[in-house]
Amino acid sequence: MERQYHLLARLEHDFDHVIETCEALIGHVEHAPPKGWVLGDTPFDIAWLRHALLDFWYQDGQDGRATRNYIGLIAADSTLLAYVADINHAKQTFAATLAEIREDAPSLLPEIKAVLPFRHPTLHDHLRGQGLARLHLKQCWRHLPVADAPLSRVRLAWYSSGRSIKRLSVRDAERRLLEMDTESPHIRIQLRHLADIPDGEPLAQVQTQAPVMRANLFFREALADGRMRRAMNLPLPLFIPSEDGRLPSHNTPEATPPNTRTRAKRADTKLEDAPFLPSLRVYRYR
Repeated sequence: MERQYHLLARLEHDFDHVIETCEALIGHVEHAPPKGWVLGDTPFDIAWLRHALLDFWYQDGQDGRATRNYIGLIAADSTLLAYVADINHAKQTFAATLAEIREDAPSLLPEIKAVLPFRHPTLHDHLRGQGLARLHLKQCWRHLPVADAPLSRVRLAWYSSGRSIKRLSVRDAERRLLEMDTESPHIRIQLRHLADIPDGEPLAQVQTQAPVMRANLFFREALADGRMRRAMNLPLPLFIPSEDGRLPSHNTPEATPPNTRTRAKRADTKLEDAPFLPSLRVYRYR
């Protein structure tokens, strides 16, 4: 019990530091506004940046696996980049403490999501009025993307991979089902189905993936390892080193992702149409 209190106290301190570093960056930007661009019709301003940095909350009815994106580009001098580094270090510390709690005291997680917001009541009360209630832990610790060096241009495109497929053994599937409510009839049925197939048969666990914005970064000069470009996902605004305060050339994709996949279906997704173990999203190969 004492260790649980210690972990919770550490996480509270780490959460406070994440908020403090975000507020410090926002305060700096208020006095030294950088050039910025936001995807869609929303202008880049301090209100948009504050919302992007401090959106740590579930919306009513939000899928717990989904996170909200804030896609934009920000020209950052060395001072602004230092504030970004402080935020990312604070988020890294928060994530590390959270990982300890998931490992050693997972029963604390519901309390964490409910209690931490009240440490910043002004922020909490404001967001509660917009239908936001509990902490979205992943949105707390995801890092702000930063370009490695000044860029000549940025090419943005939606990437719809459709779904990810992970190989799963029969024993792994059984272990995961046994962690669920084995008194439930639908779990017992799935355990029986699993017992009827060979132990060595590979299974596929399927995770539907939301479209993501992918950025191809083209550097003005080669990096130390010789690279002239890099690709990264942009869930949050990209901070680009720019001592002259200008943004690099960039395209303007559609504000919403396409309805269809942008890449061909992979050959290894030849699965049965119906899930074999619905509770785990597990399919058999044809």
